[in-house]
Amino acid sequence: MPSEMSREGALLVLNSGSSSIKFTVFQVADAGKDISPLFSGQVTGIGTAAEFSVKDVDGASLARESWAERDTGGVAPLLRDLIAWIRARLPDLPLLAAGHRVVHGGAGFHHPVRVTNHVLDELETLVPLAPLHQPQNVSAIRVLAESFDGLPQIACFDTAFHHSQPFMAKTYGLPRRLSEKGVQRYGFHGLSYEYIAGKLRETLPEVAEGRVVVAHLGNGSSLCGLKDGRSIDTTMGFSALEGVPMGTRSGSLDPGILIYLMREMGMDADALEHLLYQESGLLGVSGISNDMRVLLESDRPEAKEAVDLFCYRVAKEIGALCCALGGLDALVFTAGIGEHSAPVRARICEYLAFLGISIDAAANESGETLISAPATLPVAIIPTNEEFMIARHAVDLMNFRNAA
Repeated sequence: MPSEMSREGALLVLNSGSSSIKFTVFQVADAGKDISPLFSGQVTGIGTAAEFSVKDVDGASLARESWAERDTGGVAPLLRDLIAWIRARLPDLPLLAAGHRVVHGGAGFHHPVRVTNHVLDELETLVPLAPLHQPQNVSAIRVLAESFDGLPQIACFDTAFHHSQPFMAKTYGLPRRLSEKGVQRYGFHGLSYEYIAGKLRETLPEVAEGRVVVAHLGNGSSLCGLKDGRSIDTTMGFSALEGVPMGTRSGSLDPGILIYLMREMGMDADALEHLLYQESGLLGVSGISNDMRVLLESDRPEAKEAVDLFCYRVAKEIGALCCALGGLDALVFTAGIGEHSAPVRARICEYLAFLGISIDAAANESGETLISAPATLPVAIIPTNEEFMIARHAVDLMNFRNAA
């Protein structure tokens, strides 16, 4: 193991969730100036019937197999198997460092950091803020520390990008004593928004420093208002539940509903957590699926209602973000639904005609970068790449260039 990242080698990026592990291995060369993916994959269905799959940069399958027989319900044991597979795949390329997506950085972590024992202890204290994700993020860091003695590890926070937001965007109408204890709006998907803010300089340089709303639409969805490439406001708040309805998450609710469910239906915190994170959103409204593709193909009225609700709420949040930004210079769609669902983009944009938004139907259907009609407000599709953003942060933090 190199003492510092002064050699060419591999960089592992991990995104460890409650029932999945996503990973990408990058090759780093030219003193950190060249970062290129080698392969990526995931372990899905952990806790039921885990499946392992890996593809190369061209999308060709390198491995696909059931890991159900070794699935004990925990992420950590399967992560050790994953590490063994990666090690065998990189016999001549040293692993220089690992970068982690950590969902919550709380009020204290505003930038990526190299992990120390003190940092790990701090991340443990944030588990109550993200109980479904933070434990797995921390567990992944610990497993790598056990497997690779002295391996530099970098924690990159989904909340950090939103640190630039003003008081009004961060604060709930609650007593200050609660705000001072960390009950505030943090925002998530920050690594995605940070990547898009950078790509805007290449894709739409004329508006990159202007007022841009980015719609990160996937199984987990949020929106962010950017001005001068910085986060001004976002739809997710204290948790990843706030904002628009998602695949299985409810989105924003009247908190009185929770009081009602506790008093009248006897639901405790665990039952509410499962309801709001696992049974709601597109799945709950449709009663069919959390997959937008399935709903768009269905002829059942419940499927149409779920899609209509999603598009309406996204458009409504875009309108609210325009208020926070003082106008709009461009709209960007990203993430799974945002990048790949032409019908959803079209429906959302129909609501926004009053803003001067009109899309070119053919460009939208073919998924071109710029899908707006000529002489109208720019609407673009920009694929996100959170893994590359993490790799970039790891390289920069570990001083590849200075060490070479």
